[in-house]
Amino acid sequence: MRRSKAYYRGCLLGGAVGDALGYTVEFLSDKEIREQYGEKGIRDPICDESTGKALISDDTQMTVFTTDGLLWADSKAKTKGIYSYIPCLFYAYQKWLYTQTGSFAEKGYEFLLKGEILKWEELYARRAPGKTCLSSLAGSINGKYGTMKNKINDSKGCGAVMRAAPIGLYFSKDPAKAFTIGCESGAITHGHPSGYLAAGLFAFIIASITGGADLKAAVLAGLEELKKHHGHEEVLALVEKAVELAEQPTDPYQSLISLGEGWVGEETIAIAVYAALKHRNDFREAVCLAANHGGDSDSTAAVCGNIMGALLGSLEIPYKWIQVIELSELIVHGADELLKASKTH
Repeated sequence: MRRSKAYYRGCLLGGAVGDALGYTVEFLSDKEIREQYGEKGIRDPICDESTGKALISDDTQMTVFTTDGLLWADSKAKTKGIYSYIPCLFYAYQKWLYTQTGSFAEKGYEFLLKGEILKWEELYARRAPGKTCLSSLAGSINGKYGTMKNKINDSKGCGAVMRAAPIGLYFSKDPAKAFTIGCESGAITHGHPSGYLAAGLFAFIIASITGGADLKAAVLAGLEELKKHHGHEEVLALVEKAVELAEQPTDPYQSLISLGEGWVGEETIAIAVYAALKHRNDFREAVCLAANHGGDSDSTAAVCGNIMGALLGSLEIPYKWIQVIELSELIVHGADELLKASKTH
């Protein structure tokens, strides 16, 4: 079992440091990465000159808001007996929209301004926020948002999967429930099955690992759950390919780029799973592999970091990375609160 502070913190801190590592090179080509950082690419998060911190992107920002939404839902469930995970997650994402645009989708959501999380200035920084997340949330008025039945768009961008790790932590006793909530939370902003099913699979993997499963076993069990859902074919095929490639003595970089660039859900989860399986005992090597490619480097490295942190724990993350990461205090607090909530719901 990995239901302890070290693994919950490891999951969320791991995602943040992976995000920061990849964010530096996100818009560089493979050639440019190696020209600037050497043949092995970027190996450590780069600190911002003005703040002295390694900057996180919208991936970690939205992960923080996922934590906020889950904890709010947990509080309502325990005090009022009302289980409203998806509405609470939607409202948490409206808070994120406010930090990025200065407004909610409508005035009726302004009651959210009292949220404690909105006092963290770093969350207001715009770090290439996803256009699909912004437009979907801005268009969600009268309490209506995307669902798997009533799709808000046909996007399968990785914005649904990259924020889903806290769902796996919260539902660590029930990976199937993590899958369901992961999908439903993803569909708030992403209507294509490969977008929200990738989020469900990711949440399932995190829940299984946190519950004590071996990494490969967690992935394979997640794929079995995935097969039960309509539109699973793209995600299934690519993640199965990632699992197969991880067992082969091929060049890791060439294998990774054969899985795509990570801009869409199935590619992000496949790349993250491949890198984690290839270096399942080495946090740094796994995350560096996931970051050093000419695609959505912050998302693939963040998801890989979440997986590896949940698997190995925070003590296996380079300490110097944790020291410089932006929002580390808030991330640790959120992880600890999720751990407490997961034990009692």
